[in-house]
Amino acid sequence: MKRILWADDEIDMLRAHILFLREKGYEVITVTNGDDAIFQVRNQFYDIVLLDEMMPGKDGLTTVNEIKNFNPHLPVIMITKNEEETLMEDAIGKRIDDYLTKPVNPSQILMACKKILDRTNIITEKQSRQYTSEISNLSLALMNNPGHREWMDLTMKIFRMDIDINPGGEFRQVLADQRKEMNVQFGKFVEKNYPRWLKTDRPEERPRLSTDIVSDFLVPVLKRGEDVVFVVIDCLRLDQWLILEPIFNEWFRVNHSMYYSILPTATPFSRNAIFSGLFPLDIEKRHPEMWSLNESDESLNKYEKELLDFQLKRKGLDLGNNLRYVKIMNNEDTRQLEKNLANYTDSRLLAIVINTVDILAHSRSDLPILKEIAPDEAAYRSITKSWFEHSAMSEIFRQLSRMKKKVVITTDHGSVRGLHGTKVMGDRETSTNLRYKYGRSLRVEPKHAVMIAHPEEWRLPNRGINTTYLIAKEDYYFVYPTNYNKFLNYYRDSFQHGGISIEEMILPVVELNSR
Repeated sequence: MKRILWADDEIDMLRAHILFLREKGYEVITVTNGDDAIFQVRNQFYDIVLLDEMMPGKDGLTTVNEIKNFNPHLPVIMITKNEEETLMEDAIGKRIDDYLTKPVNPSQILMACKKILDRTNIITEKQSRQYTSEISNLSLALMNNPGHREWMDLTMKIFRMDIDINPGGEFRQVLADQRKEMNVQFGKFVEKNYPRWLKTDRPEERPRLSTDIVSDFLVPVLKRGEDVVFVVIDCLRLDQWLILEPIFNEWFRVNHSMYYSILPTATPFSRNAIFSGLFPLDIEKRHPEMWSLNESDESLNKYEKELLDFQLKRKGLDLGNNLRYVKIMNNEDTRQLEKNLANYTDSRLLAIVINTVDILAHSRSDLPILKEIAPDEAAYRSITKSWFEHSAMSEIFRQLSRMKKKVVITTDHGSVRGLHGTKVMGDRETSTNLRYKYGRSLRVEPKHAVMIAHPEEWRLPNRGINTTYLIAKEDYYFVYPTNYNKFLNYYRDSFQHGGISIEEMILPVVELNSR
């Protein structure tokens, strides 16, 4: 039985209200002044407090302030005859949970209490009905052979459901199973359609790809004579952006779109494709000195500014010194950018690459404590949000808003939680990546990966005669037969990228305009 404490100096006149609440299953304890209300709350447990604003001695505002000082989470509903706006503002400042104006009838009191006390149950019941319907609709949509636009809509829906659902709710596993089935079908869809997308420039026949981002979102702004700040957050998934978006809504008007990463969904391929506007095969042909897949080279993306400059020149924009580029690898880099932001933004285009989320994803594999802190995707999203809120990047975006800067945010690829290993065979020259590989004599279970025997059809470089690529599907990761069980267990439940999944391929691109 929920316990209500009702403090009102005219409590005897409210007997009908109290009887009504008791008939509805609530236990109601009454007092006539603020001091007694504070005493009761200190010594007894209550689920909610109904508090008259005007009482002898301590008034309602003083009483609620003292109650909240030692029990900040106890819900309080203020009841008053005063309709002045300033009083309402003062009451809200004291952290009241609802506000009613006298005269009130029993039904009003009941509904105000139910709204607070039964909120979780009401939401859970409503979500159960809603999610049952939504999951049914998702299953039907998968049976109707969705196209690339429908796949973006489906991905947005399932991510929003995943964010909204009760962490311990019964639908958590149902939703996980639905997403797994989505990725099975998505892998088949991409394998069938991706090569065809690369052969056409007709927007209606293919989705927006990594190679389109600069031409679609930066070039039109620059040609209008406006300045723009372009931010690429490495390895940011769509659901991670969705939990950050409310923060940006405080500073900007947000307009978000989605696009598909090129394959493999790994930084050397996808981020270079964004900055160059070219597919990997074309980068190698046009700029061989800027393209290397040498695994020993830690700077696979060290020519991003140059590739961006070349792309802009192809579009008729020669920015010269008005193109600035910054890469953020650690807190010191972020602090330096914050300190010198005015100088950096004194240019037509400032490009910023932020590697923090990618570092977080890789660190989770190496640091057991991170797996404890972020055991699942909901916790991983939470860590991403916490990083942003407490880092200097948050202040940088605030400053950009105050400067009235146009900002475009995107990412090069997402990541998927690798839960299933698949055995791969290859020679000594085979690349070491977990979600994609290139080399000779590659073999793998066909259901777990796409095998690309003709890389040029996927606009990928040939790494020698008889080179093939493997790109993992769903949540599979590649493991060699040597020490198979050791590495199978080591990489299980790690966040990885390079393969084909809705988490890695369907990504946000966001336009921010200052309020």
